[in-house]
Amino acid sequence: MKAIGSFIKGLFFLAIVAALVGGFYVYTQYTGYLKQPIQLNAETISYEVKRGSSIRRVAKELEAQGVMKPALYFVALAKLNKQTSKLKAGEYQLTAGMKPTDVLNLITSGKAVQYKHTIIEGKSYKQLVASIKASEVLQHTLSDEDFANIMQKIGSDFVHPEGAFYADTYNFPKNTTDLDFLKRSHKMMREKLQEAWEGRSPEASIKTPYEALILASIVEKETGDESERPMIARVFINRLDKNMLLQTDPTVIYGMGDAYDGNIRKRDLTRDTPYNTYTRAGLTPTPIATPGRAALHAVMHPAEGKALYFVARGDGSGKSYFTNSNAEHNKAVAKYLRNQRNLRSNKQ
Repeated sequence: MKAIGSFIKGLFFLAIVAALVGGFYVYTQYTGYLKQPIQLNAETISYEVKRGSSIRRVAKELEAQGVMKPALYFVALAKLNKQTSKLKAGEYQLTAGMKPTDVLNLITSGKAVQYKHTIIEGKSYKQLVASIKASEVLQHTLSDEDFANIMQKIGSDFVHPEGAFYADTYNFPKNTTDLDFLKRSHKMMREKLQEAWEGRSPEASIKTPYEALILASIVEKETGDESERPMIARVFINRLDKNMLLQTDPTVIYGMGDAYDGNIRKRDLTRDTPYNTYTRAGLTPTPIATPGRAALHAVMHPAEGKALYFVARGDGSGKSYFTNSNAEHNKAVAKYLRNQRNLRSNKQ
């Protein structure tokens, strides 16, 4: 019996030794794994953590790509660091020299590769749709019918899409859809418009944020000179206060639609459309373009003054003459025509 007892004790001792040796071996392998840079076939590669991925799935994918192995060690690292449930979906840039801990910290940080798309101020919704359709970084999910009914599609109470999206450059992760992009841009427009409205200098003729948005789009299309926009806004507000026609060409052009060929003729100014401010009083039914930040600010904080007219100087400066009466305006128009003739003669 003593022999059997000694044998069992010996086996137990050997088991302990084997466990210690095995544990030490695993420990040294694991610590070596943590110090070993990941294996890439280029200086950088992209790796996508798909939505709903588990740490085991990620570890197996990285192992299959030869980036780092064994997968078991990466899972163990995540468990020890309590990061197994902190994965963030997205595309990540892995670079040479990174270690497993660096990779884990990156894919749980949410610092995914970002793509860009810009909504340009002064462009129409039709032009915005064309730019989205041409984008190589947005995921295309919307049909032509969806674009035509986009406000309903994104759940907005806006009826018309013109001017409903904020002009800015947007950063977003891979697989962002065109619908998500437009939802985000519209939300941004609503927020910026409301913020500007709450901080405005009140004007009796501009009664709602949407009316301010309409006027901002007109101001946007009237000039590319940011410094003149507050004064142009003042002219339009003064005309609205006096129930004068706005008589602004960009609204006529918008109302002409595809019929506009780059020229406005007298018959175009007299042909009535809902957007012709030579034939209809007040603001247009909707914005005529995407207003930028400066145009919105100009409408909310117009310059002081009694000007009712403006016309380009025509001298190449890009500036305008602002006048208070029709007689003064006619003189400014005459100056514009003279300056135009002088510029043409100087080019000859």
